[in-house]
Amino acid sequence: MKKITVLQGDGVSDEILSSAIKVLDKVSDVFDIKFNYSYAPIGGRAYGIEGHPLPNSTIETCLNSDAVLLGAVGDWKYDTLEPSLRPEKALLGIRKALNLFANLRPVTVFDELLDSSPLKNEIAKDADIMIVRELTGDVYFGEPKGISTKKTLDGRQIKVGYNNMIYDEDEIERIARVAFDAASKRRKKVCLVDKANVLDVSRLFREVTTRVSKEFSDIELSFMYVDNCAMQLVLNPRQFDVILTGNIFGDILSDEASTIAGSLGMLASASMSDGKTPFMYEPIHGSAPDIKGKNIVNPIATILSAAMMLKYSFGQKEACDAIYRAVKEVLKDGYRTKDIFSNGNILCSTDEITDKIIERIYK
Repeated sequence: MKKITVLQGDGVSDEILSSAIKVLDKVSDVFDIKFNYSYAPIGGRAYGIEGHPLPNSTIETCLNSDAVLLGAVGDWKYDTLEPSLRPEKALLGIRKALNLFANLRPVTVFDELLDSSPLKNEIAKDADIMIVRELTGDVYFGEPKGISTKKTLDGRQIKVGYNNMIYDEDEIERIARVAFDAASKRRKKVCLVDKANVLDVSRLFREVTTRVSKEFSDIELSFMYVDNCAMQLVLNPRQFDVILTGNIFGDILSDEASTIAGSLGMLASASMSDGKTPFMYEPIHGSAPDIKGKNIVNPIATILSAAMMLKYSFGQKEACDAIYRAVKEVLKDGYRTKDIFSNGNILCSTDEITDKIIERIYK
């Protein structure tokens, strides 16, 4: 019995999680894998219930599971809360509580969605990138941080905001190993993306990554500045295999790369620990409160996140591949949600495209 904690958040969270669970239930029947679901609130929903976006009870439920499946957090109605109580704060909190230091974001362009990509077909075709993003360091967690005041030369008091980009070599080494391990199962190339021409942190990142690379002699290591990488992702995404980078650069670049695939609604992610705590899986898109309850959100990113869970947490690669195959068949047959729809396709609701995917899951 595989124990899954389902983190119910905000906006379209319920709709996309419902789709993923329906798919997992079909996988359970086809592959004889038993799942037990526990539900816990997070984000704005948790604030409404417990007065905090990440209650201790939610953390405990996650720690007592084999894997965690998250929908999304965030809603405009919580924007007036103090920063520590906003839904998005729960994301940083749960990553820290579960020691989720490595985020894997695969960017795969389905041939059937080439026309949905903003890039020319000949540029986007066959792009297949794994972005390995460090998740618990950098400016999001560095201390000290905050907003204070200072006196100017003319005697005025003005506000000053500050965040610190901080990494130690142990943090760098462990994420580098994740990247090299991922590359060993792919095309054996790692590109470290940084800003080593101006940032001391990036220079340390290069030093430690280079040291680790000596243990992986069959893998090619290259370096690229983050501004150039942002450009190269749209000029020639096929040049990349595994991109290794820090938290803030990875946050930005993975969202940029997602557009290559045609929609944020297509990209899954896995957040991984050292194995002592459960991994967490989630779509990379937000909560989209403006379309909540309309049955139009694309559930594929969440469904593919569940597929990643089968592979990385449960060692069920055949079941994972069956979901990917089902998604590809549905797209080949022309079924689309609104975000990836174009003339000649068949427009589907969230429920309809989920049902189409379920019909195509088999051994």
